[in-house]
Amino acid sequence: MVEAGISDSEDLRRQKRIKYLKYGVAFVVFQTIVIVIFALTIMKVKGPKFRVRSAILENFTAGTSGNPSFSTTFNGQFGLKNTNFGQYKYDSATVTFAYRGTTVGEAIFLKSKANMLSTKKINFSRNLNLASTSISEWSSDLNSGILPLTATSSRLNGKVTLMFIMKKKKATQMNCTMDLVIASQTIQNIKCK
Repeated sequence: MVEAGISDSEDLRRQKRIKYLKYGVAFVVFQTIVIVIFALTIMKVKGPKFRVRSAILENFTAGTSGNPSFSTTFNGQFGLKNTNFGQYKYDSATVTFAYRGTTVGEAIFLKSKANMLSTKKINFSRNLNLASTSISEWSSDLNSGILPLTATSSRLNGKVTLMFIMKKKKATQMNCTMDLVIASQTIQNIKCK
C-alpha cells in the first residue's frame, strides 16, 4: 500500500509537470503570434504621400497668342499624409511648378514633422510667371481656355520614429498635374501619382 501511495504521488507530480509544460508551450506560441502580427502591421514603415490638396488663383493675367505669357498668384495647400504608427520628421524641399516643361515658379517649404496617422497641411502662396517664350502649344492652350501645369518636388527625405526607439528612413516625391482654367481662374483636375 505504501508503494501504491508513492506511485500515485509521483504520477500526480508528473501530470502537473506535463500540464505546466503545456501552458508554457501555449504561452510561447501565443507570444510568437503576437510578435509576428505586431511586426507585420505596426512596425511596417511606408513612405508618406506628398500631394497638392487645393489651390486658388488671384490676379490672373494672360498674354495673347502672339505673346505667350501669364502671371498669377497661386495660393494653395500641400498635404503630407503619414500612414505610419510613428512621427515622420522631414527635411526642407522645393516644389517646382511648370507649364509644358518651362518653370513658372517654385515653392520652398521648411523642415518639420507630420504626426502619426495624420495629414500635415502646408499652406503656401507663390507668384507664377511665364515670360515671353516660344512654346508651340500656347495658342491652342489659350484657345481651349486650359493651361496644363505640373508640380514636382525635389526628393523629400525624412525619418519615421517608431515607439520612440526605432528610426527608419523614408523618402517621397510629388508629381502632380493640374489644369489652370482661364475663364474661371481656378485650378481643376488635380491628379497626383
